[in-house]
Amino acid sequence: MIVTSVLGASLSPFAAFAAIPDADPAERIGRAHGIQLAQNGDVDIFYDRNGNRVIIDAATGRVIGVEAPDDGGYDQRAARRQGLPDDPYLRGGYPDNGEFRRRTLDELNNGVPLGGDDTYARGAYPEAPPTYGSEPGFQTGREPLPEERVVRREPLDNSTVGTIEPPTGNDRSLTSTPPPPPAQGAIVGEPRLGGREDVAALQILLDRVGASPGVIDGRFGSNVDKALVAYRELTGTNLKSTDTKEIEMALAATGGDAFATYEISPEDVAGPYVASVPDDYSQKAQLPAMSFTSVTEALAERFHMDEAYLKALNPEANFNRPGTLIKVANFGKLVSTPVTHIIADKGLKQVRAYGADGKLVAAYPATIGSSDTPSPTGTHAVSRIAFNPNYTYNPKINFKQGENDKVLTIPPGPNGPVGSIWIALDKPTYGIHGTPEPSKIGKTESHGCVRLTNFDAFELAKLVKPGVTVDFIE
Repeated sequence: MIVTSVLGASLSPFAAFAAIPDADPAERIGRAHGIQLAQNGDVDIFYDRNGNRVIIDAATGRVIGVEAPDDGGYDQRAARRQGLPDDPYLRGGYPDNGEFRRRTLDELNNGVPLGGDDTYARGAYPEAPPTYGSEPGFQTGREPLPEERVVRREPLDNSTVGTIEPPTGNDRSLTSTPPPPPAQGAIVGEPRLGGREDVAALQILLDRVGASPGVIDGRFGSNVDKALVAYRELTGTNLKSTDTKEIEMALAATGGDAFATYEISPEDVAGPYVASVPDDYSQKAQLPAMSFTSVTEALAERFHMDEAYLKALNPEANFNRPGTLIKVANFGKLVSTPVTHIIADKGLKQVRAYGADGKLVAAYPATIGSSDTPSPTGTHAVSRIAFNPNYTYNPKINFKQGENDKVLTIPPGPNGPVGSIWIALDKPTYGIHGTPEPSKIGKTESHGCVRLTNFDAFELAKLVKPGVTVDFIE
């Protein structure tokens, strides 16, 4: 029987014949040299072409240790006290590696087993059973693996952005109970990427009353600052971002805990999804839909969260497995008061919506135009509202994207150029719409339109109707 090794590229051809799979000597070697042996001490030992002793876990094929030849430093008396064999290799008994290889090969050619009575070298081991683990009394010490659940990827009945509102009432998928404790040995603390749960709790409170902070990411910034001002106008309360007790009381009064536990469903996993979304518009036009690219992207948008922060809150979650429990933002219900007037504040990068009584109904961070493609000025009006629209690219009347000089129709979906919502204005080609990149809202520029997150655009689209005035102010 010949033993092969994962080190085939670095071991000499001779090494395959120098294997000594003897568990007891391996255990003694581990004790003598401080090597942590894997499994139960069952190892293979090889000598590479440089004379190094290579110890390999026989079960996994992984290298456990590499020992260089010891030129006379081997303590024979200590070895005898520990029961180690009188190994000429360890005590430097061979003047060079060449002589060592020649002597060992001579022993093999003469039929002399290596290291004495080695049953492996003389082929005395019985053949392996037909199927590993089928012999009587065999035990692995492991629980049987659960049967894998297979989920077919099929389109959902309602794949529009209207599904972003979380379940309420008796739906078992979303509960306000604390999430399950972390697994034993897990690192407990603040999520990576700088997100803080206390800041996220503040963002969730702001979102509940209609003062949107944009994506919930556990970070302070200009979007949170603007939302705090709007919160004071909406509630009449001068809330401080550092007043943890007041924030907790306000959360309790508006819907309970800031976070909830959500159970990932088979529909969440099924999609449909696309592998990636190209930048080039001509390539976008060839896709069947501008869908989400992953479960995490879809769930992050549903719960108004930054995708990276959602992952950081659930570092051990398998988002592709139905039944997985994850921690999500409990942002409450959408605003329902009808809107009769909108202000698009270019300087503040914010859209504010007002009711018939002139009071603020909701405020959203926004990206409004750019120096190259400025947004409209003055007063305009909403002309129509489209949910899950496609997008028509015309370089003669729009901006020019890349080398595309022909009219293109890009299919609908949350990752389309206008996201999943289009609120058209009476000025042709201009409107208020969603975005495929919610984390950049209020921080980048647009091609002249008013850009919101998909979930904020969806909420606003439910509140307006054709004829609502939109004032652009500097």
